[in-house]
Amino acid sequence: MKDNTVVFSDYKIPKAVATLALPSMLGMLINIVYNLADTFFVGQTGDANQVSAVSVAMPLFLLFLAIGNLFGVGGCAFISRSLGEGKRDKIKTISSFCVYAGIMAGAAFAVLFMIFRRRVLYVVGASDSSIDFAVDYLFWIALGAPFIVSAICIGNLIRGEGAAKQSMFGMVIGQITNIILDPIFILGAGDKLFGFHLPFGFGLGVAGAAIATVLGNIVSVLYFVIYFLRGKSILSITPKRFSAKNGIFRGVVSVGAPAALNNLLMSVSNIVINMFLSHYGDEAVAAMGVAMKANMLVVMLQLGLAQGIQPLVGYCYGAKNYIRMKKTMRFSMLCNIAIGATMTAVYIFARRQVISMFIDNAAVIDYGVKMLTALMSSGALIGIMFIINFSFQGMGKGFQSLLLAVGRQGLIYIPLLFIMDKLIGLEGIIWAQPAADFVCIVASLIMFRIVVNKLERQKEGENYEKQAS
Repeated sequence: MKDNTVVFSDYKIPKAVATLALPSMLGMLINIVYNLADTFFVGQTGDANQVSAVSVAMPLFLLFLAIGNLFGVGGCAFISRSLGEGKRDKIKTISSFCVYAGIMAGAAFAVLFMIFRRRVLYVVGASDSSIDFAVDYLFWIALGAPFIVSAICIGNLIRGEGAAKQSMFGMVIGQITNIILDPIFILGAGDKLFGFHLPFGFGLGVAGAAIATVLGNIVSVLYFVIYFLRGKSILSITPKRFSAKNGIFRGVVSVGAPAALNNLLMSVSNIVINMFLSHYGDEAVAAMGVAMKANMLVVMLQLGLAQGIQPLVGYCYGAKNYIRMKKTMRFSMLCNIAIGATMTAVYIFARRQVISMFIDNAAVIDYGVKMLTALMSSGALIGIMFIINFSFQGMGKGFQSLLLAVGRQGLIYIPLLFIMDKLIGLEGIIWAQPAADFVCIVASLIMFRIVVNKLERQKEGENYEKQAS
């Protein structure tokens, strides 16, 4: 019986991209709703301080996603390359290492956050009005950190063996659980939702949002455990296979670190922008939180496609099938441009309605419209950079991936925040991210050309040696 890897070697490129990317994109769509759900249902309380608390705590939540991606994305890329090289036994050690290393790292940071959460939240921009709400939210997120990290990690590892549908199902089932539980835990009996008064609810506000998030991730982990127990995976989560030796640690971390750093820099950049915006009031902080979550629709769809093809690129790279690899990347870039341009046009046309969906606060809506307009200005082209960055990860090009991650969220973006704030004030803060995006798009294309030229020279050299022998 054929296993999941036939998609890497046998399918035509459009079919292979569709098979791998569509489940990933669908998963991202549900992930968008999942991410928006907390802000939406907390927004129904009408309390800008609670919405601000979710925005302030989000960078710390992203840290756990970073840990999941460190071992999940790094493991996924390593697994697909190893499959292309025909090293099937090695992938069992890779997968076991990633799962248990991720759990240990997540638990360690969870303990730190449980002890120092109030101090940390003040540092990342919480105000006296929002601090208690943010503390409640982070308490439950930290408590469920091992499950959050495990769900992200295992979902990525399964993609590495070509099981895109199973990866999607595992993530989606948890996200849907979260969405269903959100109104139950956040709102109280008698609260109004979609024009109706709820017959029941715990009324826990932001704490309820965090509890629903943790429970959703627990459901995802249970699904993945059942998937492994059914014996259909060529991976392993057996503790006895755990090992960091023989290049396992380096092979995972060299690619996973840029992916994790991207999440960490998103966290740092969110902290910095919240600190800047806090001078303009909690309404500005809340508005940026809403605008960034709304902007996820474009970003997540494009990331979903890029993430979906990463194992295919890695397999082709490992098998030294560079022609198929380049065609896959170019086809995927065109798809992302089409997605980005379409969604940008829709968002720009209905931006006030989009922001109004989340909160009924005139000041937040006015800020949010400006912020969403700026964030969407790079929407048509940013998908090119995502394809190149995920492809670098698939090839094991950690340094190139690192440069793009550091550039978009740190090396370029954060200095631009300081400079543009000084020059233009609030408008400069709002337009710093799209400015950084355009710089990184150009840089990614240049880097892609350099890597491709190097691969072509290597291939020519290998062919010459074969002919000479």
